[in-house]
Amino acid sequence: MKKRWMCLAGIALAAACLAGCQQKDPEPGEVAGYDPGEEYLSIWVHSIEDTEEGRAYREAVESFNEAFDGKYFADIEFVPRNDSGGGYSDKVNASVMSGGLPDVLTVDGPNVSAYAANSIIQPLAELTEEEKSAYLPSIIEQGTVNDQLYALGVMESSVGLYYNKDILEEAGIEVPDADHPWTWTEFQEILEELKPLMAEKDGYPLDMTFPVGETSIYYFAPFVWSGGGELVSEDGLTADGYFNSEQTVAAMDYFRMIVENGYMSEAPIDHLFESGRAAFKFDGAWEVNTVYTSYPDINLGVAPYVVSDNWDGGTYTPTGSWAFAASTEAEDIEAATELVKWMSGVESGIRIWNMTKSFPSTYEAFDSIDVFQTDENYSVLYNQLSDYGHPRPKTPVYPQVSTCFQETLESVALGGKDAQTELDKQVKRINTKLERYARE
Repeated sequence: MKKRWMCLAGIALAAACLAGCQQKDPEPGEVAGYDPGEEYLSIWVHSIEDTEEGRAYREAVESFNEAFDGKYFADIEFVPRNDSGGGYSDKVNASVMSGGLPDVLTVDGPNVSAYAANSIIQPLAELTEEEKSAYLPSIIEQGTVNDQLYALGVMESSVGLYYNKDILEEAGIEVPDADHPWTWTEFQEILEELKPLMAEKDGYPLDMTFPVGETSIYYFAPFVWSGGGELVSEDGLTADGYFNSEQTVAAMDYFRMIVENGYMSEAPIDHLFESGRAAFKFDGAWEVNTVYTSYPDINLGVAPYVVSDNWDGGTYTPTGSWAFAASTEAEDIEAATELVKWMSGVESGIRIWNMTKSFPSTYEAFDSIDVFQTDENYSVLYNQLSDYGHPRPKTPVYPQVSTCFQETLESVALGGKDAQTELDKQVKRINTKLERYARE
């Protein structure tokens, strides 16, 4: 049996909680709604109960219990994350050591591989091809490790290249369609063309800043992927030749060029795009709702994400958000899988959108929400997800990969350091983490 290594934070806490983290299933009647003859299923979620997201999960569990009344009973526990991402992760890690994991738990998309490698979650019961086809391809790909499906996303996320329609119209710039996005070269030419106009507005062609934490890999890894590169190998266990590949070097050099040519500000400027002082902005899908609700004077558009000059039409836009998975302590995988499917399914996806404006994960949910058919900006983001969605690196050491990408981006783009040298250094750091995972 492969030796289990814990790469996630919270080892010390886990060792201290061996006795206190164990849980025991209640007897029927001890929990309101849990009746004799029903199979008890525990479920943990990462949010605060008294939030729109928390209420959405609560309602999803309640609807599951209604649908499976007399057969299953799901009991939800809220374990919020703290500002540093701990809290929830700490409890999961401690429970791995103590044997107190729930039947079902939430997992952030890029951490599915780590949870699988560390035997925190187990493969779901087999889904039919019809069941899988209900989800966006990015959802299935993100949840699949070594050809086994471990998780199903309840929500999906992406990024957009947002633009101010009035500024581009003033400059006489036309936006391409999704299948013919601007290349790096074309986008650079447009940024150069916009410099004088944006200087008159006391702004910049592009609202983009470094560093931006986890969003660094989210916003800027597409520049690697569209050039045919990856940050890790397919099995997630090799960084050398991937993280430091010519495609990654080229992407880093491109961002340095953007900074050196003055297309963006080196120091962050709050609300630069939203105040009409930037023509473009890279940001998450939430930017649409932000502009609509708080900056209604901005004439917003969403352009296809920029691609490498060598793009071959493959997937390249980032995806991956919160998913549900069955823990290794779930004794009835069929029951746990039913709960996972319900929590990630159409009804739950529609609820998540209505309550949080997070994108759902199934085609039917998107088709049932009018805004994705009637609003051009939301439609562009949805089609981008559906056609070109690409998961963030699937590796058991994802946090290290993400951190190293951010640090390299900052040192190259802002510090002017040599991209190849910096990437090679980071590969050594990633390899130190990968050594914990023995190849079979």
